[in-house]
Amino acid sequence: MIELEKMRHTLSHVLAAAVKNIYPEAKFGIGPAIENGFYYDIDFGKTKISDADLPKIEKKMRGIIARKLEMKKHTLSKMEALNWARDNKQDYKVELIEEFPETEEIGFYDLGDIFTDLCKGPHVKNTSEIGAFKLTRVAGAYWRGDEKREMLTRIYGVAFATEEELDEYLKRQEEAKSRDHRKLGKELDLFCFSDLVGVGLPLFTPRGTELRELMANYSLSLRGREGFKKVWTPHITKTDLYKTSGHYAKFGDELFMVHSQVNGEDFAMKPMNCPHHAQIFASKPRTYREMPVRYMEATTDYRDEKTGELGGLSRVRSLTQDDSHVFCRKDQIKDEVKRLVAIVKELYETVGMKKLRARLSYRSDEDKYLGDKKLWDNAQKQIKQAAIDNGLDYFEQEGEAAFYGPKIDFMAEDAIGREHQLATIQLDFVQPERFGLEFTNEKGEKERPVMIHHATLGSIERFLSVFIEHTGGWFPFWCAPEQVRIVTVNNTVDDYVSKISEILSGIVLDKPLKYNELRFTVDDSSDSLGKKIKRATELKIPVLIIVGPKDVEEGIVSLRLRDHEEKLKLPKLATYLRGL
Repeated sequence: MIELEKMRHTLSHVLAAAVKNIYPEAKFGIGPAIENGFYYDIDFGKTKISDADLPKIEKKMRGIIARKLEMKKHTLSKMEALNWARDNKQDYKVELIEEFPETEEIGFYDLGDIFTDLCKGPHVKNTSEIGAFKLTRVAGAYWRGDEKREMLTRIYGVAFATEEELDEYLKRQEEAKSRDHRKLGKELDLFCFSDLVGVGLPLFTPRGTELRELMANYSLSLRGREGFKKVWTPHITKTDLYKTSGHYAKFGDELFMVHSQVNGEDFAMKPMNCPHHAQIFASKPRTYREMPVRYMEATTDYRDEKTGELGGLSRVRSLTQDDSHVFCRKDQIKDEVKRLVAIVKELYETVGMKKLRARLSYRSDEDKYLGDKKLWDNAQKQIKQAAIDNGLDYFEQEGEAAFYGPKIDFMAEDAIGREHQLATIQLDFVQPERFGLEFTNEKGEKERPVMIHHATLGSIERFLSVFIEHTGGWFPFWCAPEQVRIVTVNNTVDDYVSKISEILSGIVLDKPLKYNELRFTVDDSSDSLGKKIKRATELKIPVLIIVGPKDVEEGIVSLRLRDHEEKLKLPKLATYLRGL
């Protein structure tokens, strides 16, 4: 049985060996195994490499693999390793080796007698153990992820045990390309970007704004039903707020700073909302009778993300969170988490992403978490019990917790089998302590509340990137920006179109979002019927009502939906549409 990680890691060495054979002056950075494949960061000097060069590199790799070369490990002292790197003019390896302790033996792997590389392993024993692979694309990557360092060329490849698995993966990738939210966002007129506004700052069109507000309002309505109250907070704040909460020390380099020209004060564009909500809770005395206190807000936050990490709506600098916070007693945690889990399940059931897994994200031994270890242990036990009590399909992972507490991250599977981390529930014992939050308990004593962070959609922009690709742009009827378009055959049907429009104007949908008026337009332009239908189909409008003289004569409406057609008597139209 092929061990995929070993095989993929070995392929990164084979890739480097092939590149070195074709481009002798190449200098190598790092080449790890990754999910579904591998990559290598390479400095090609003045030579420009593109996707067009991949076939010849791949051909050379296959020739190397066919030789059934062994992968053998040996170690060198730090001085010997440095001499090797300098002799071979591998500047990036020199930098890596210089960071090793003086006394450490440094690992290397020989690919037969054709290529040697700095590496810890693991690898297959022989290239005959390598399964199916393909080089997929070329991208740019800053050395060590630092925008101030050299831009290297990253060559990506994918690898699987069998050709069948590889072919299936490549088919899914082709499907993913056709669903790319950046492509669909433009085709469906949902959002755009402007160089004058700035990278990572999306602009939503009327159609895109309709979609995002429908989703945000649905999320808010679910929580409003469960006792959450809307609050509003400003978009800038004194940096003292984040210094007190602990965010400044952890994420200070992600803050957009604002300097007052009036009094010289320094402010920050808010990157998250929890410290603000804590201040609302702290604004007046609280008693046990009020607990739990639940706040919610759909608001835009700002983070100075690295340019190279931005992409469409998936990673932006202005992100709108459907954020909420619960301030509760310790004995209320169980019921509050259960309430939030139910909200998550209902929303993702509604949007058609029914398969959810829960990642229980715990702290690791790294020195990046705030708060007493005993509190953390208690909180981690509580979220695990919550996962069990709520029947969640869960797995546990260290090192993924927020700096203030463990969390339940919900992984939603899309239509083509990809998992995305979207909703989250986080326990926080740290911020209530740092802000001195308190309420008076039954005994008249001051007690510290627990803070529970929750987002159902998460970042609305990121959720939309996933949702657009999940649906392929064919949104469920209830949240389609334009639900119905009336298309006329000619101008003799205007009076009948007015009757249909009157019916549509009176339709109010009550599921899943109440008081949601039907959204429709009329295309009575002089274009041909074929052009009108093509235009509406390209926008993926769920329902077309095609009106011609025969429809008027028979008192019917002809509906064209995505996968079938219907003919109805006019009085039945409203009932039919309410049932979609």
